[in-house]
This record gives sequence, structure tokens and C-alpha cells, in this order.
Amino acid sequence: MIQPVSFFTVLSVLLFLYAAWSDFRSWKIPNAAVLALIGLYAVNAAVALGTADDVGAALFSFAGIGGDVGAGLLLFALGFVLWLFGLFGAGDAKLFLPIGLFVGWLGMLPFAIFLLIGGVFTMLALKLPMPLQFAHYAFVMRLQEIRTSRKIPYGVIMVFAALAAMALRPNGI
Repeated sequence: MIQPVSFFTVLSVLLFLYAAWSDFRSWKIPNAAVLALIGLYAVNAAVALGTADDVGAALFSFAGIGGDVGAGLLLFALGFVLWLFGLFGAGDAKLFLPIGLFVGWLGMLPFAIFLLIGGVFTMLALKLPMPLQFAHYAFVMRLQEIRTSRKIPYGVIMVFAALAAMALRPNGI
């Protein structure tokens, strides 16, 4: 059965897409977008906690707020380690926290699978030659710039993997 889409879902998707677009355009993920996503999750969690029948289960289960916070902290720690080794930018590492919050503990495996698929498609898009009739489009010119600089906007891949994993989440965000 199709569930109605909440205001929180629409706003979170728009904020994630804004972060991805910003990363694609300038290799920067705005702190305001990350903080807005965290704040949006906090408000949504407070509403869910206020309407929960079993507060303990809503707080401490893997499918509840505890699992979401655990996933966010785990992904943030992973992003921080990748940033320390110079494999990630700081914005990508920060973006992992709200991604974990919205994907949740039970969505970590689908997120990882979609992240792998997105990485493979990105690698192919950057390795395969682009047809000349598309060379004048701004999107293709930006891909050429990314290709020559060898700096990958990982936030784009992360956001689309997160949105796919969020779509599979049974109780929404």
C-alpha cells in the first residue's frame, strides 16, 4: 500500500538534493544543509517520540531513534577516518551523519549496496568517452572538469544511495 508522503520526507529529500547539487557544482557541501538535515531529523524524532505507543521501543530499538543515531554516529566515524587519510573531503564526512540518521541502522546494508552501485556507475561515467554532440552541455563540461581534476564529488553518490535506501525504509523517516 502506498503511504502518504510527509512534510519531513519532502523537506529532507530537497535538502539532500541541494547538498548533492552543491557538491557537484563546487566540491563543497554547505554546513547549513548538514545542520538543517540534523535539525529536521531531531524535530521528526521528537514528533515520532511524542506519538509513540511504546517510548522505550521508539528510543532504544534498532528500528527506532537509537538505531538511527547509532547509524549516524557509525557513518560519521567512518567519514572522519576517511577524511583523516585524505580520501574524503570534510563535507562528505559531515554529510554521513544525517545520512545515517535518515537511513537508520536497518537501512545500512541497502545504503552500502546502493553506494557501491553508484560508485561503479560514477567510475564508468568518468572513464567512458562522451559523445561529441553532448560536449557543449554544462553538465557534460562539468563532468569533463571532474575527470581532469580527478576530484570526485562523493556527496552526489552518497545522497542518491541514501535516497534509495530511504525509499526502501518501511516506516519512512
